[in-house]
Amino acid sequence: MAVSQWLYRIVPTRAGMVADPTSDEQRIVGAHFAYLLELKERGILILAGRTQETVGTFGLVIFEADDRAAARTVMGDDPAVAAGLFAASLHPYAVAVARDGLAEQ
Repeated sequence: MAVSQWLYRIVPTRAGMVADPTSDEQRIVGAHFAYLLELKERGILILAGRTQETVGTFGLVIFEADDRAAARTVMGDDPAVAAGLFAASLHPYAVAVARDGLAEQ
């Protein structure tokens, strides 16, 4: 089975979280960032980031997984998703053009 690409979109569940995070939210976002670095080290993460607005911001995590079940596990294991700090939605994805050659052949 070929590895496929996936995207999960994350949105803060509390409107003011980005502009004025609580100490607990800061801790969970730190764990989220560490998780993304772990995915990168494991060769799973393609890229991750967020829009730079404080209102209406969202993040994207693009990664590889064997199938939808494995992709759901990656998304669900994100500490910020698991804690309910971010609402997440999963989507099949395919990089079409990339600066560093990540596009599908």
